[in-house]
Amino acid sequence: MAEESHSRPRWSGPKARTDPSDPKEPSAPKSPEGRTAPADRPVALITGASSGIGLATATRLADAGWHTLLSGTDRARLDELADRTGGRALPEDLSKPDGPARLAEAALAAAGRVDALIASAGLGWRGPYAQTPSDTLDRMIEVNLAAPLRLVRLLLPGMLERRRGRIVLLGSMAGQVGVRDESGYAATKGGLTMFAESLWYELRGTGVGVRLVLPGPVDTPFFDRRGTPYQRERPRPVPAERVADVVVATITTGRDRLYVPQWLGFPARIHGVAPGVFRRMASRFG
Repeated sequence: MAEESHSRPRWSGPKARTDPSDPKEPSAPKSPEGRTAPADRPVALITGASSGIGLATATRLADAGWHTLLSGTDRARLDELADRTGGRALPEDLSKPDGPARLAEAALAAAGRVDALIASAGLGWRGPYAQTPSDTLDRMIEVNLAAPLRLVRLLLPGMLERRRGRIVLLGSMAGQVGVRDESGYAATKGGLTMFAESLWYELRGTGVGVRLVLPGPVDTPFFDRRGTPYQRERPRPVPAERVADVVVATITTGRDRLYVPQWLGFPARIHGVAPGVFRRMASRFG
C-alpha cells in the first residue's frame, strides 16, 4: 500500500469531554438495547484480546482514552481485562462461520458504533503441508482470513456513513515472503495482505483508513498453541507490547503499512524486486 494522501482525514485521538447540557452538542448514538456509546471516547473492537498482541493493544488503547470492546475465547481473561481497563468483554469463537456476525451484533448492541476494528486474533500450525490436520487448516482459514473479512463487511457501512474509522489488520511476514513448513498459515496471512491492499484503494477519500501491521515472530502464547516452539535464530521474537505500540500508532497517524521490527521491511522489498535472490538468501541463512 502506498502512503496515504495528506488530504485524507486522520484520526486525532479521543476528543475532549463535552458538556452534555449544551443543546448544540449532538446526542451519542444509542444501541438497539438502549445503551449509549461514550460520545467523548472513540470505540475500538479488538479481536484476540484475551492474550498476546490483542491484550497488549487493548491495554494501550484504554490507557489512551478509548472505550474497548474485548473479544476472544477465554472468558475469564477477558473479564479480568475488562475490569482492569474499563472495557466490555464480548467472548466469541471466530473459528465458527457465524462467529463474526454474532460479534459485530454484540459490539453494536454494546456501544452503538465501532470506530476502529483491530483484527489481531490468529492461529498457526507448523509442519509439512501434506500433514496439516484438516480441522486445523479450516480453523486457520476462518480465524486468520475469513473472520476479518466478515467483520469488515459488517462494520464498514457504519464507518462509511460517519466518514470516519480505522481498520487495522494484523498480517505477518510469513504472508509477505513465505515460510517453510508454514504454508497454510502463510497463505491466510498473504490473503489478508491482498485484502488490505485492495481495500485501501477502494476507501481512499472516504475518511476510513486501512492499516496493515506486519510483525515477525512475537513473544506470545501463539507458538505454544500451535504445538511447536519458535526455533529460528533470526529474527528474534519481539514483545507483544512493541507490536501494540505500532498498532496504536497506525490508528493515530497516516502510516498505513508498518513492519515490526522496522528492518523487516528490507527483506520484504528484496523479495518483491528479486524473489530469486531472496530465496537463495533464505535457503542459506534460514
